[in-house]
Amino acid sequence: MTKEEIKHLGRLSRIKLTDDQIDKFNGEIDAVLEYVSQINEIVADSDKEKEVGAVYNVFRADEVTNTPGEYSEDLLREAPCRQGDYVEVKKILNPED
Repeated sequence: MTKEEIKHLGRLSRIKLTDDQIDKFNGEIDAVLEYVSQINEIVADSDKEKEVGAVYNVFRADEVTNTPGEYSEDLLREAPCRQGDYVEVKKILNPED
């Protein structure tokens, strides 16, 4: 990965990176990607067929188990910003609008 790509990932993650951190992450990311590519090669080279048992999902009934609004005030009290009965969050999509 290039330094610009790492800076871009930092901006997307809203993490301010120093040049030293970018250099460090560049080596670490390359090592991780190399490891993943080795795993992909092993999996691709494997000619063993995989046997899978019965596949099913276990669902529970979607039921309300508490009184509506029972925990709302407790949750809103813990939020950093609130607007009435809503949690106020910073706009992240098209922030220049």
